[in-house]
Amino acid sequence: MSFDSSNSLPRHGDHSGHADLTSPGVIDRLTKFQLKPSIRNSAFGLLIIGAFTFVGGIWVQPQLTWACVLMVSFLLVSLALAGLLMIALQYLTGAGWSIVLRRISEALCGLLIPGLIGIAAVLIFRPSLYPWTVVVEGEHGFEGFKGFWLNHTNWLIRAAIYAGIWLFFSFALRWHSRRQDSDGKLSHTRWNVALSALFVIAFALSYWLASVDWLMSLEPLWFSTMYGVYNFAGLFNGGIACTIVMAVWLRNRGTLRGIITDEHLHDLGKLLLAFTTFWAYIWFSQYMLIWYANIPEETEHFIVRTHNLWLPLFYLNVFLNWVIPFLALLPRAGKRDGNFLLKIAVIVLVGRVLDMYLLIIPTVSESTPFAGIAPIGIILGAIGVFILAFGRTLGKAALIPMKDPYLEESLNHHI
Repeated sequence: MSFDSSNSLPRHGDHSGHADLTSPGVIDRLTKFQLKPSIRNSAFGLLIIGAFTFVGGIWVQPQLTWACVLMVSFLLVSLALAGLLMIALQYLTGAGWSIVLRRISEALCGLLIPGLIGIAAVLIFRPSLYPWTVVVEGEHGFEGFKGFWLNHTNWLIRAAIYAGIWLFFSFALRWHSRRQDSDGKLSHTRWNVALSALFVIAFALSYWLASVDWLMSLEPLWFSTMYGVYNFAGLFNGGIACTIVMAVWLRNRGTLRGIITDEHLHDLGKLLLAFTTFWAYIWFSQYMLIWYANIPEETEHFIVRTHNLWLPLFYLNVFLNWVIPFLALLPRAGKRDGNFLLKIAVIVLVGRVLDMYLLIIPTVSESTPFAGIAPIGIILGAIGVFILAFGRTLGKAALIPMKDPYLEESLNHHI
């Protein structure tokens, strides 16, 4: 069944304030997106800084440098999966309001390959980052199921399975979305609803296990049954914040002006408010239960992160990820002002980086969080990777799904 785009797109003058999607000029800016040369060159510059930092770091501070690579790679993968999850939830819920934001979510999926490459490099070339992979004379490894799970070969096989699952769904969901732009068939929407249902199940299991394998096993004697949910909360929080940043940027530069409105930003602001609070709930629950039980195997994780210079960062993490966005986004006006919402989203993204920093870096630098310049340089390099990968993926299709059956509803969205 084909879908006639002429019946779905608003004509000039039909909807006050909306862009005329039949205008050649509007169609050009929606279908011929490219990063400006200045932005692309700046991204390459950041990438070069990251590369030089990495090369120098593996000679001077190899453990810290590889830990930073793991941190930024996991962040990139998490943003990609957040984008994929938002696409899947859109199809499963039949949400019409967010259709104009879907291509931003699809562009986030472009971060998956560079993120997985970084993680693969750590797992293959620096497994010693994980203490359980190093055999110490006179000591025995883990026994029972934990010994089976923390087995180097099984560990690598699982990593390949996670990557295969994520890459498959990333390709399939985006392929059907883009094919609909060319042939207008509603069958692509039906396919994506089915794929989305499978992905949500596969994602819940694979991301939980990947968080355990790649992050929690950095401290193999420590464990938390809430760890997977905690990382999911951070993933979705960061994904919403990144979507806000990209949406406001595309609107401000004129590309999606008249398409992304204050109504869309209002809903994104409500989601950010809700999930920053959810993150805080999970953070408190995990900390409170471990503090109350006071079991040495569990408390060691927080003892390291609440002593010396780690303590200010421990509290700052809560302020960036919850206190500031919660207070700022409670008023209605804060969720409808694009530039204000952009600033809050950036704060949340900085908080997301700090959260990952606190999860990973203390495992290689317990005494101080300021052990060298490697974190700064590698984070800058990751920003360069983000800009290039996001921009490249965004330019592969029209900036909005031009023949989606719910497009008109999204363009006329009102709260």
